[in-house]
Amino acid sequence: MENKKTIAVLNDLLNIVNDRMEGFEKVEGKIWEKNHDLQDNYEHMTSQTKVMKNELINLITERGGTPDDSTSLSGTLHRAWIDIKNSFLVDGMETYTLENVLFGENAAIQTYQEALDTGDLDKDSKEIVTEQLKKIKDASHEFKGILDNIKEN
Repeated sequence: MENKKTIAVLNDLLNIVNDRMEGFEKVEGKIWEKNHDLQDNYEHMTSQTKVMKNELINLITERGGTPDDSTSLSGTLHRAWIDIKNSFLVDGMETYTLENVLFGENAAIQTYQEALDTGDLDKDSKEIVTEQLKKIKDASHEFKGILDNIKEN
């Protein structure tokens, strides 16, 4: 296993984590402020994502790499598309926004799983990435529950 490949995979994941952070910020004014009972969930997911980001930066740095602290192109395009659609939507904004969050979480899950499947991660990186994947899956499940609850009401 080459260190460069490990660093490249970790940087891809760092981009995904940055996508999550920006996505959560976009949701903040659309969902959390209107549903105060969900504020704790939001704060937990946001702080958890910041920890994940720091873990990835540390892994990259420890392996002699330079963290690519940007977002992914696909994440940037997805958020731009959401902004365009949101400018036309009035009814169903909460549902639509949460569906997009869930879409992003599922994309993150896929990217994390692909990173694990490459075989390019060393033991320590694999352990941390596996734990982060579990956290993203848990968040996705939580978002799905929130979305289902909003749709029922």
